[in-house]
Amino acid sequence: MTNYDNDLFLRAARGEQVERPPVWLMRQAGRILPQYRALRAQLSGFIELVTTPDLAAEVTVQPVDELGVDAAIIFSDILVIPEALGLNYTMVEKVGPRFPEVIKSMADVEKLRPAHDAPSHLGYVYDALDATKKLLNNRVPLIGFAGAPWTLFAYMTEGGGSKTFSKARAMLYRDPKLAHALLEKIAIATAAYLKGKIHHGADLIQIFDSWAGVLPPAHYKEFSLRYIKLIIDELGGEVPVTVFAKDARHALPQIGQLNCDVVQLDWIADPVQARTQVQGKVLQGNLDPVQLYAPHNEIIAATNSMIDTFGGNHIVNLGHGVYPDTPLDGVKAFVDTVKAYRY
Repeated sequence: MTNYDNDLFLRAARGEQVERPPVWLMRQAGRILPQYRALRAQLSGFIELVTTPDLAAEVTVQPVDELGVDAAIIFSDILVIPEALGLNYTMVEKVGPRFPEVIKSMADVEKLRPAHDAPSHLGYVYDALDATKKLLNNRVPLIGFAGAPWTLFAYMTEGGGSKTFSKARAMLYRDPKLAHALLEKIAIATAAYLKGKIHHGADLIQIFDSWAGVLPPAHYKEFSLRYIKLIIDELGGEVPVTVFAKDARHALPQIGQLNCDVVQLDWIADPVQARTQVQGKVLQGNLDPVQLYAPHNEIIAATNSMIDTFGGNHIVNLGHGVYPDTPLDGVKAFVDTVKAYRY
């Protein structure tokens, strides 16, 4: 086990008693930082940054240097898994990801690459992890991540982002056999990919189910949770695992039954209620990202109040990713407030 200059994040993730809660932010490596914007301006686009290991490593470490957060998260994208399976995507500025081809039939699923072979096409991610570990030089732990199978399925069948994901959801009703075949393939590929991330130095894995909230509870259980469980079970407890099912607060009791260590809450969730639903887990979250646009004294008061409400066993984060136009000084006020807190 690596000894870090600051191991607060890992100790908290394992449920150990800590002197203060650790803090990091989803999307902390990104457009809130001027040094990130300067680097992006020199490149053709997002995908060039993701696929260039030294640059991805540089961007991963920027918030550790600038903000003093307690963990780094590798700069990458959840959609590298569909691409590794053979379904290419483009990233359209101010629009989001687009898939020129989508999965419509079982024949399309069978055309994808074998699931266990997918990680062999993602060497650039592993190289980025290796480069990041060198740059971090054991200062703080490094988080690896992946999208949950349902979220990746949604993009692969819808063709991009959507308010309703009606095409993806319709497939669950019309052809559940096809849906399960694709979800299983995604899950197996993702588990193998995450094992590789752990091998290359990821200290904790976070699974992002960004589109959990569009599914009714019965479908969420059948088409999402079972495949998140498959991934977690396959990882075998080698490192702590965090699950974030955005807008699926109805699923918290079932998420609490998974063999994960940390449960991320969105900003609508009530931490006190969540404690009763997810017993024995560390909670992560859940300040409203828009709170960081407020005056500093209000950010400080809201952050301290939130930490008080969680009452320990807590990793501080926002309830979702930090927004691109969030004031940097607001982010710093948030991080500094957490670092000054003491239990």
